[in-house]
Amino acid sequence: MHPTDLVSAWVEAFNRGDADALAALYHDDAVNHQVANEPVIGRANIHAMFAKEFAAADMTCIVEAIHDAGEVVALEWRDPNGLRGCGFFTIRDGKIAFQRGYWDKLSFLKLHNLPIA
Repeated sequence: MHPTDLVSAWVEAFNRGDADALAALYHDDAVNHQVANEPVIGRANIHAMFAKEFAAADMTCIVEAIHDAGEVVALEWRDPNGLRGCGFFTIRDGKIAFQRGYWDKLSFLKLHNLPIA
């Protein structure tokens, strides 16, 4: 699967709230680092992170742009509430090896009436 197709599949699984399908897109030892949080290491932990997040909030990723730079793909996104962010996916052997995301955590927590730590 081409790296941009993999990121498109990630968006589709994310918008379905499908933690199983998302986890299947990652290497066993992948790292997901949303910079507002500590890095999550390993497919099983990434699965648990998504499952927990989908249970806590209704999230939608609307693609604004996908930029292909070979093994790194940048995703610019927004959600229906006006939040915006971007993610960088490093793809190796057809799976996500590393993901880093930038977004406004405080605005996200307030919009979803979640506790602010």
